Amino acid sequence: MTDENDAARISPAATGFRGKCPRCGKGRMFDGLLKLRAECENCGLSYDFADSGDGPAAFVILITGFIVVGLALWMEVTTDAPLWLHLVLWVPLTIVLALTALRLIKGLLITYQYANRAAEGRLEKNG
Repeated sequence: MTDENDAARISPAATGFRGKCPRCGKGRMFDGLLKLRAECENCGLSYDFADSGDGPAAFVILITGFIVVGLALWMEVTTDAPLWLHLVLWVPLTIVLALTALRLIKGLLITYQYANRAAEGRLEKNG
């Protein structure tokens, strides 16, 4: 088990990108490519708090779209490549970039949720 001092020394970015537990930095966060585990195998942290929502998908769409569309436009302007070459290059690149980035960004957002103790907003009733 780790205490709060150990958790404060663990970098959320480093653990998130590696897919490690945000508390201990050792246990795996994912069970497969994108499925979140129920809890950490090392320290027992429950991942019930983790809700990355659509955030990772939005970031991936923007980042991957910027890279792929920019490269495709650059290639079209400089080489006047045929359509089949664009399909052969950009479709696989888009799939690889999207899947890789989705796992990295999902891990990053979940570790930052833990580090900042983010929770669902609640309204207080007065009186």
